[in-house]
Amino acid sequence: MTTPTPTPSPSRPPTHLPPAAPLTGVIEGVYFDGRSSRDRVATLRVLRGGEDLAVLRVQAEGDAAGSEQQWPLRALHFDPPLPGVRRVVKLPDGGRFETVDDAAITALEAAGGRNRGLRGVRRLESNWPLTLGAVATLGLFVWGFLTYGLPAVARSAAAATPRSVLASFDRSATEVLDNGSFMGQTRLGAARQRQLQQGFRDVTRWAGGGYPYRLLLRDGEPEGSMSAIGTNAFALPGGTVVMTDQLVRLARDDRELLGVLAHEAGHVTGRHSLSGIYQGLGLTLLTTAVTGDLVSASTFAAAVPTWLLKNGYSRQAETQSDEVAGRFLMERYGTTKPLRDVLARLDTEDAEADENSVTEDDPGSFLQTHPGTAERIRHLREIEQNWGKKR
Repeated sequence: MTTPTPTPSPSRPPTHLPPAAPLTGVIEGVYFDGRSSRDRVATLRVLRGGEDLAVLRVQAEGDAAGSEQQWPLRALHFDPPLPGVRRVVKLPDGGRFETVDDAAITALEAAGGRNRGLRGVRRLESNWPLTLGAVATLGLFVWGFLTYGLPAVARSAAAATPRSVLASFDRSATEVLDNGSFMGQTRLGAARQRQLQQGFRDVTRWAGGGYPYRLLLRDGEPEGSMSAIGTNAFALPGGTVVMTDQLVRLARDDRELLGVLAHEAGHVTGRHSLSGIYQGLGLTLLTTAVTGDLVSASTFAAAVPTWLLKNGYSRQAETQSDEVAGRFLMERYGTTKPLRDVLARLDTEDAEADENSVTEDDPGSFLQTHPGTAERIRHLREIEQNWGKKR
């Protein structure tokens, strides 16, 4: 029976080193044995032979001769470089060799075929034109995502949000609105409320979509409130539309109010409120659309009224909803003037104003996220002028 020759321990050098020539010069640094925080002076060099060997020579304090260990070069692990930090070579025995000679360690990485991708990154980082180009490209990507990508993601998420989540939004938002800070109970008479509710049912039957529509008539200027919504109307995601007494009194006839309600129904069917909220409050909220998490929905639904009243709708959303209201008014009355006039009064805060009272928008308004009143009035006129051509 033949007795196998024992293999020397990796932490002990073999008795005879293979004949080899240095692959690199001597790299000076310090050695940590992995068991204590004490460092010792050390050097590292590589011998070329049948297998490239890394030879570590450690010199303890008071020991001029020192001791040596060696391992195959492929057994060493190189930590990625960090600016201002010593390069680290992890050794098979649990120790580590550290040095400030970055160039020498980079040469060892190349010899051992290690960290090739990181070496490419370092070359890019050291090339200023490429670095600046990469930064500019990243900036364009971020701008493009915020301008086009995020709104598209928000619209998709809004379209995919379950109806149960929409209902939760409306319930939570209504609770916030009815706490007395934003609005109070309507002061309209019962007969007038029935009249408006009937008109709203007519609008929502026309708009369709299968939403559980409801109209909340509220006083927009409750006594003592510092956050009153005033003369206003807006739609919550699930089909709840709020209209204030002040807007009802501002209108000269119910055709104007029905035009406003048709516009708000357009926001509901287009899910404009929800996509705007998702976009405005952050990407993390988009997970609600996927999970249908009613707890998450209730958590941030309280922010819905404040967001809607402060930010309104995007230019695209307002235009689409004006088109919905324009079609309703043209089918019912053959004109979009009722909505044009009430928009003018809302803009000028003048009860005697009409569509001709609105001055042209600022020349830079095309850069704004929301369309100006003059632009909206022009669009409604175009709907009326082109109505016969489209039919």
